[in-house]
Amino acid sequence: MESSRPQVIFFDAVGTLFGIKGSVGQIYAAIAQQYGVEVAPQTIDWAFGPAFRAAGNPAFPDVDPSELAAREYTWWRDVAIATFNQADVLPQFADFEAFFDTLFHHFATATPWDLYDDTISTLSQIRDAGITLGVISNFDSRLYKVLEALSLSDFFRSITISTEVGVAKPDVQIFQVALQQHNCVPSQAWHIGDSLEEDYRAATTAGLRGIWLQR
Repeated sequence: MESSRPQVIFFDAVGTLFGIKGSVGQIYAAIAQQYGVEVAPQTIDWAFGPAFRAAGNPAFPDVDPSELAAREYTWWRDVAIATFNQADVLPQFADFEAFFDTLFHHFATATPWDLYDDTISTLSQIRDAGITLGVISNFDSRLYKVLEALSLSDFFRSITISTEVGVAKPDVQIFQVALQQHNCVPSQAWHIGDSLEEDYRAATTAGLRGIWLQR
């Protein structure tokens, strides 16, 4: 049994450790209302998916580290513009830039996130068993603030984020980068996440034990 223990267990972030409170549409619509724009949350939910997928993976391999924050901001701004354009309310904003700045920084706080009931207990049990923990996420650098706000930061020895390493799941390279931080071979690591493709299958392809968490 002892020989089967992993050296490291990695977790995905959004959808695995915590999720959106309500829906993206509810949050976007509520903040848009503060800027005088009325739109149904369901309309935003309908428009957001295609806009998000069309943007491609949030990974910027050729960006200088000093420019990364601005690139992340622009990536999400483009998604927001496409979402509200598809929802046919973009012209209603008197100051879209001010709206988006509020929206972007809102998602760096604990407010829009729902910490799953089993997250703290699960991480505590693994840590108490002497197994190292890490995060592998297709998020951006706001993840550090979110993990801190949700009191999760201290659990993790490493945090590997697609925008920072220039490659996103399901590419096996992001798993390789994460493993290198622990001097760990793939067979001695697990990865747990809610996406069948980006977490379970991608981790398995990279040589880790992939575990699909179905929330």
